[in-house]
Amino acid sequence: MYVIGNIALILGAVISAYSIVANIIGVRKKSSKWLESAQGAMLSLLLVGSTSTFILLYLLGTSQFQYKYVAQYTNLELPLVYKLTAFWAGNAGSLLLWTFLLSLYSAIIVLSKKKQNEMLPYVSSILSINLLFFYVVMLISGNPFEMTETIPPDGKGLNPMLQNPGMVIHPVTLYMGYVGLAIPFAYAIAALIMKRMDALWIKLTRKWTLTAWLFLTIGNIVGGWWAYLELGWGGYWAWDPVENASFMPWLTVSAFLHSVMIQERKNMLKTWNLSLIILSYILSLFGTFLVRSGILTSVHAFGDSNLGTYFLLFMAFMLLFSMYVVISRYQLIKKDSLPIQSYFSKESSFLLNNYILVAATFAVFWGTMYPLISEALTGTKVNVGAPYFNKVMAPIMLALILLMAICPLISWQKAVFNRFIKNAYLPLLAGILFAITLIFSGVKGVYAIGGLSVTVIMLFTHFLEVIRGVRARRKATKENIILATVRLTRKNQRRYGGYLVHIGIAFIAVGVICSNAYSTEVMKTVSKGETVSIGDYKLTFEELSERSERGNGIVHANLAVSYKGKNKGTIKPEKIFYDKWPEPSSEVAIKTNWKEDLYVVLSSWESNEKITLVMKINSFVSWIWLGGVIMVLGTAIALIGGKPLKRVNSQTPNRKEVRETK
Repeated sequence: MYVIGNIALILGAVISAYSIVANIIGVRKKSSKWLESAQGAMLSLLLVGSTSTFILLYLLGTSQFQYKYVAQYTNLELPLVYKLTAFWAGNAGSLLLWTFLLSLYSAIIVLSKKKQNEMLPYVSSILSINLLFFYVVMLISGNPFEMTETIPPDGKGLNPMLQNPGMVIHPVTLYMGYVGLAIPFAYAIAALIMKRMDALWIKLTRKWTLTAWLFLTIGNIVGGWWAYLELGWGGYWAWDPVENASFMPWLTVSAFLHSVMIQERKNMLKTWNLSLIILSYILSLFGTFLVRSGILTSVHAFGDSNLGTYFLLFMAFMLLFSMYVVISRYQLIKKDSLPIQSYFSKESSFLLNNYILVAATFAVFWGTMYPLISEALTGTKVNVGAPYFNKVMAPIMLALILLMAICPLISWQKAVFNRFIKNAYLPLLAGILFAITLIFSGVKGVYAIGGLSVTVIMLFTHFLEVIRGVRARRKATKENIILATVRLTRKNQRRYGGYLVHIGIAFIAVGVICSNAYSTEVMKTVSKGETVSIGDYKLTFEELSERSERGNGIVHANLAVSYKGKNKGTIKPEKIFYDKWPEPSSEVAIKTNWKEDLYVVLSSWESNEKITLVMKINSFVSWIWLGGVIMVLGTAIALIGGKPLKRVNSQTPNRKEVRETK
């Protein structure tokens, strides 16, 4: 296995280099034989990557402790599912996973129906450069098949925080999102090199980009859910540097997905679209750099400075290369790009959307990197915590939600203000009435009430748009409501899938706002038989017990729970002690209903008769997870049925489009 694994890595590097050379020769000589050979090399890379991946999975699953990676991240008592997920627990395995996914994506490009597209040699070369980098790094500093000097009887095991179902989903989906961004980036650079400034590269990569965004969305949502369950601090997003690293490309890709619609329809915002996809790709490398460099304190970081250096150099190279290509083609990019005719139009709202999302990205980037910047300039490392991010990002996200509320009501090209007011008065009235209801109900918090009211406006706008569309279809076809809704959605899946995504974001916004503004926390030491209250809940400490599972000692408190006087059973917050890890981990006990979570952590105990509990009431947190599910569903609808948008003459009003926005 050692020999085969290392040969596979060497072959991967050699074939990647050959693919680059073969494509260059094929393009220059216009030789189909060289180009076909390069395509064959890309398919060979999938075989090589699959072989390496299978070998590492086999070594992990069978506890081959003569390999350093296996000994470092698994042990005999670790369940098989976590032995296999240890594949991406460390640097070497993560690099191999990235390489396998990229080789898989590249093979799909080569085998697709569009493989005869003239962009393919350039796209293939750029993807091969990425593959070559990863293979070289693995051979130099991150070899997953490196052997130990002596074979240990057992491995160190997986970090307890990683022994969670989130470990199966979160890292893989983020990697699939990161790697997926290489495809539209490669097509964008290929279009620039070939001096093709039309929307062809966008049409070829729309589903790739949407798929990458979908996986980034899943990764971020599942990551928040994982942190909420596992870390025991009661939150789901700590603005940790590595969390920020996955959030930034999500923001820029979100801007790109909206902005490309303008180029498809109106041949506008070309510079924006190229810049956004390049930035998204660079940010995917930047996120990987943060994880592997250890330059910033993070519970996620692997802390390998050598790998961080390699990623920094590669990121700088790709950024400079991209900038050179863009600058050299800038006049060509601007040549046929049309200006926006009116500040009050859907086109302008999409441009404003770009500004807001890029501003959010910069705010997150600045807060993430400021400790390093301050240390470089002053010698003092100033930590930037959640208060900065919450204070800066709250108004930016509020502005984004408000824009999402009004954008569907604005017409293309030049909106008529009176018509806009006619369409907007019902959502605005709903938001105002909701705010008044909250105030008279005794709900406090001006900013929270404002944020929730704007979110209601956004929700009402989207529901109203769907209702109007269904009503118009029923009037024309006499279909029942369900059939009309299904067929309306199928006819324009991009539009209504996007609406569903926005509704999911509204649910997440409600959860974020309420959990930050209206959550409570109590820390109290209680004796056996004593009852403690928090919100509408009462918890009675019954007993403290111990048990053993897979060689781990578990201490858990049995707590009887009642809600508004009704018995809700028993919860058991736990502390788990591991032989190979110095610190115990907390297993949180959670009771959930539609409006709040009871979140209980066993903090410590003096004896079997007295324990200390940390209890929280987290408002509307379940809405965040529900919103994530809705977003995934909406993205799937848009992804499955997305057809290219028809070009609209920017000089002539399109009555059908105007009617669709009413």
